[in-house]
Amino acid sequence: MTARKGNLMMVRDDIKVLDATIRDGGLCNNFEFSDEFVQELYKTNIKSGVDYMEFGYRASKNLFDESQFGKWKFCAEEDIRNIVGDNISDMKISVMADVGRTDFKEDFIPKAESVIDMVRVACYIHQMPAAIEMIEHFHTLGYETACNIMAATQANTGQLEEALEMLGQSNVDIIYLVDSYGAFYPENAGDYVKKYVEVAEKYGKQVGFHAHNNQNLAFANTVETMSYGASYLDATAMGMGRGAGNCAMELLLGFLKNPKYNLYSLLTFIENYMIPLKASGVKWGYDIQYLLTGQLNRHPREAIAFTKEGRTDYCEFYKQLLDFD
Repeated sequence: MTARKGNLMMVRDDIKVLDATIRDGGLCNNFEFSDEFVQELYKTNIKSGVDYMEFGYRASKNLFDESQFGKWKFCAEEDIRNIVGDNISDMKISVMADVGRTDFKEDFIPKAESVIDMVRVACYIHQMPAAIEMIEHFHTLGYETACNIMAATQANTGQLEEALEMLGQSNVDIIYLVDSYGAFYPENAGDYVKKYVEVAEKYGKQVGFHAHNNQNLAFANTVETMSYGASYLDATAMGMGRGAGNCAMELLLGFLKNPKYNLYSLLTFIENYMIPLKASGVKWGYDIQYLLTGQLNRHPREAIAFTKEGRTDYCEFYKQLLDFD
């Protein structure tokens, strides 16, 4: 039986915090962040002790029209370098590559020539063979690798166990539990992460957790999974992320006891950049429509459409969701 690791007063040196504001938050504003915003967030993360900063997706320019998105949908090497130079800091740089949505064999250069440190491969459970092909390619190029298994709450137990075993036998470094639909409660988040940790310890991997805040539980679930051995923890400034958003970085950094993490620079960034961004009309965060899709363990696409339409007829929306089930 997996025991809790440490206690509320301890510093765990295995903990790594990853900022996903530009990547997950980019889903709220079409990745249209100014260079100033991204540069200031980069500096803020360094000052705050954040371990990884994810700049966005390395999406296929054959599948997605560059003119329809901000640059962080594609994370070109030169665009990242324009922000970080040679990144002479302790913080590492990450990008995400979705299975089936990236030209991974053409669009990644060897790690020795890149400012990127880690590539996170995102996939659904049925895409595991394709994900492992990508992971092995990135490993060969010299990158750290992670696999984010999306919508884990909708995978059946047998599939999930088989996928974890496949990843255990691969060269992946970190296996991420992802609560894509914000459906977890701390108890079942803990049960899931124990399975991940058991496989990870067997094969010498690390476990990460990426939360969504549909039921106002992203932070609680992050703390719970951490307590059972997840060590890579995702968060975003003011919880900015698709739909209901993610675990708020200010909550996580304020909770962690390691003195390397501090809040002052992050709070200043929130004052100067996040509040104006929200005031400009960019929407994210907990709302009733996201609560309902979270409780029903389903993709928030209907709730996102509900939000864009400015609807507030929650009862009718709930009836519609139930009709779809």
